[in-house]
Amino acid sequence: MAAAAARINFFLNPINPLNSKATTHLRTRLHFQPSRRRPRATSFCTRASATPLHDEAAASDPFVLTTPLYYVNAPPHLGSAYTTIAADAIARFHRLLGKKVIFITGTDEHGEKIATAAAASASTPAQHCDIISQSYISLWKNLDIAYDKFIRTTDPKHEAIVKEFYSRVLANGDIYRADYEGLYCINCEEYKDEKELLDNNCCSTHLKPCVARKEDNYFFALSKYQKSLEETLAKNPNFVQPSFRLNEVQSWIRGGLRDFSISRALVDWGIPVPNDSKQTIYVWFDALLGYISALSEDTEQPDLERAVSSGWPASLHLIGKDILRFHAVYWPAMLMSAGLGLPKMVFGHGFLTKDGMKMGKSLGNTIEPNDLVHKFGSDAVRYFFLREVEFGNDGDYSEDRFINIVNAHLANSIGNLLNRTLGLLKKNCQSTLVVDSSIAAEGITFKDTVEKLVEKARVQYGNLSLSSACEAVLEISNAGNLYMDERAPWSLFKQGGAASEAAAKDLVIILEAMRIIAVALSPVTPSLSWRIYGQLGYSKERFDAVTWSDTKWGGLKSGQVMAQPTPIFARIENPTEGQNAVEAPKKEVKKDKLPQAKRVVEA
Repeated sequence: MAAAAARINFFLNPINPLNSKATTHLRTRLHFQPSRRRPRATSFCTRASATPLHDEAAASDPFVLTTPLYYVNAPPHLGSAYTTIAADAIARFHRLLGKKVIFITGTDEHGEKIATAAAASASTPAQHCDIISQSYISLWKNLDIAYDKFIRTTDPKHEAIVKEFYSRVLANGDIYRADYEGLYCINCEEYKDEKELLDNNCCSTHLKPCVARKEDNYFFALSKYQKSLEETLAKNPNFVQPSFRLNEVQSWIRGGLRDFSISRALVDWGIPVPNDSKQTIYVWFDALLGYISALSEDTEQPDLERAVSSGWPASLHLIGKDILRFHAVYWPAMLMSAGLGLPKMVFGHGFLTKDGMKMGKSLGNTIEPNDLVHKFGSDAVRYFFLREVEFGNDGDYSEDRFINIVNAHLANSIGNLLNRTLGLLKKNCQSTLVVDSSIAAEGITFKDTVEKLVEKARVQYGNLSLSSACEAVLEISNAGNLYMDERAPWSLFKQGGAASEAAAKDLVIILEAMRIIAVALSPVTPSLSWRIYGQLGYSKERFDAVTWSDTKWGGLKSGQVMAQPTPIFARIENPTEGQNAVEAPKKEVKKDKLPQAKRVVEA
């Protein structure tokens, strides 16, 4: 019992075992290499500190954003898809602003769970990783994910960067060797404190019993960076977002940081420790470096400094809230130790539930993202989750709500407005615009409304308020439908003369609003936005070249010929429509408070 108490005390109350009165009674548990002794807490320098995402950066600085490197123990799930859809929308928005964007995603392919999953499928770990990694690439293609870098942690260049980083931290005196015994969660791939566990030593996340393990590992001196992390968060409150996530991180740090193991003696499938080939580098000390190794070009000799000079520090790490500790505590301390700059922001979003319940195979309610895309299309999937889940909070998927929202917003409000306007233009103007859109809108308050909503959308995208950005764009189409109904151009055309001329101008005004909608919604629904642009007579090359400045009123010109009207978004049939009346979706009141915690699929 005394030995167990000493072991627990060591991790709850970090100490320097070489400079403490506790050294004697811990010596039976801890074995240190004389040449690599853990140092006293010292000061250090970093090349950059975390800064808010919206701060002005040098024009030449790229906007680098990352998703997690997804663990390939199993195929991609809906949570992985949600993170990547959001990251893609943010990347597309910043490209529209004219920024050089480096959007990084990839797969984390080392660790015990990978080897176990491979053995279960009678394949080698390398074969297993190839198959699952490819399944991510295929899903990202189906979801219109336009990433710039896809890094695999089994890439040789990644291994070289990890080893160089490890050696740099080792040279800084922040890696030491120790013997540790404790309860280990295989799914989390980390040791757990008993106070964190449920009955029968079950992990609170995976609800599976942890196993007792004793290993001789290498540790990273995280506790040395306690004060530095506290100062970083105090000086840069936007480093962790949303704000309630920052509160979580500050609470963890105030509770006292514990050094953590960065190697495994019992795991063969991993990168060998540079100074000890009998151990492999712990999965997180490996995978986090993917954000830097991805910046290394395949044609170059892997080099940490060269990779860093290609875009580090990252502008935004986008992650699920369950891995917030690794990104907002472990990772910054590791970077400080290596003398590298910190990412500007870590954004931890929420989880997804289905029909108000957590998802799980045992409940039979899991959602395969590929099935969702094949059934409803990428635009519908992307729009629903970005519009209906307030980014940062937990969100819920219901098929009825999915169909109702997508039909009401994309098929009815946007799609029907474009189709009926083009139909009237074809019938009365031979599908040709009779006047410049800038002239047609002179003195029309609808134009002012559109301009205000476009600016609102721009601000909301920049603040990562993706739901509010979608809402602002949708309000443009709602205002357009109202304008159309009030003006009733179909009646004006019947009157002829000046009334007919006014009606022709009205159609130009509506179509200009549709053009602006296409640009403003393109980060969320890129395929739908292209179909709108194509209906307005533009080429694919022209659409691919648009920037946010194209949301300025006045793009459509006199004489421009529109395409033949074709529905841009087919209404989705709801199997329950015949049984229950479908109500128009109501805008929900958004709450700032943190939702109650649930054990759900990572989003």
